[in-house]
Amino acid sequence: MSDLNYLTKETLAQMKDELNKLKTTGRAEIARQIAEAREKGDLKENAEYDAAKEAQGHHEAKIAQLESAIVSARVIDAKDIDTSKVSILSKVTVTNMGNKKTVVYQIVSEKEADLKLGKISSTSPIGKGLLGKQVGEVAEVQAPSGTFKFRIESITI
Repeated sequence: MSDLNYLTKETLAQMKDELNKLKTTGRAEIARQIAEAREKGDLKENAEYDAAKEAQGHHEAKIAQLESAIVSARVIDAKDIDTSKVSILSKVTVTNMGNKKTVVYQIVSEKEADLKLGKISSTSPIGKGLLGKQVGEVAEVQAPSGTFKFRIESITI
């Protein structure tokens, strides 16, 4: 992952909300599970206790991951986006030169990527290949399944 994590204001707010829930209700629930398992006897042979402690470890790792992502976050405002070339948060209409299909992708951070919504990560093979290109240029993308060529049709916000 890159040092900076470019996000929209909305995504940063969602991440902060999730972090708050994990730190409050999430930790309280894990503590309750551990206490409940502890009451069931010998901790050496208590599978519920072991599972609750493992869940606690995963929970704390998720908190640390979110904290790190929030600290490295940089909010990008749509008004600051240059539409003369593909950049993060751009919506790019491209034509696949192989099958002649036209699709619209929005270039986003890894945290916001959702292919079903047409949001691809700037670190994905297609995202990397499109970044910096201008309308009319052809991006050659090396993907695990082969090489693809995409012609940039338009760039919007």
